[in-house]
Amino acid sequence: MPKKSPPFRAEYVSWSKMAAMGRTLAGRIQDSGFRPEVIVAIARGGYVPARILCDYLGVSELASLRIVHYQAGANKEKRARLVAPLNLPVAGKKVLLVDDLIDTGETFQVALAHLLSLGVAELRSAVMLAKPGAGAEADFVARRLKVWRWVVFPWAAVEDFGAFARTRRMPRTPATLQRRFLIDYGLRLPAQLAADLVRARAME
Repeated sequence: MPKKSPPFRAEYVSWSKMAAMGRTLAGRIQDSGFRPEVIVAIARGGYVPARILCDYLGVSELASLRIVHYQAGANKEKRARLVAPLNLPVAGKKVLLVDDLIDTGETFQVALAHLLSLGVAELRSAVMLAKPGAGAEADFVARRLKVWRWVVFPWAAVEDFGAFARTRRMPRTPATLQRRFLIDYGLRLPAQLAADLVRARAME
């Protein structure tokens, strides 16, 4: 019987890797000479990266806008749509748009268009990670993937991996869940995260 192919490959970015990527991204922005006055996060994935960049770049004005495209566990809506516009005045200011990653690029395109419509003086964009084949390009990128895979950042791990685990019956032990993720997604799930997932499911 042929071995079943995984639906897709996945990667987990730990907090330590995230911190290193944030440092790299901030350094590239600093080296470019761009000095944003406002940082705008794309909710929800851009919250943490944007706050990290505020720290490194010395920016106190942080705002957000929300665009719906992907839901938990790689479930995708038909198209990206703006559901919470920016509520901070940015006309005439230098703005940095921040998200965790670029996948199809649709979310990024909607966000950029919205900010440009508000009359910003200068607009740049930054992401922690860019996937191959994306339909948009950020000005600053910490890391580029050569081969596409689903990427889960630490602030969304229980939500995303929990959705993956629910595609079949949730294992009763973290070790069993770790084995499933290795087989299904080629992912070595950290033991503590596996335990958190099993615990979260038991509380539902």
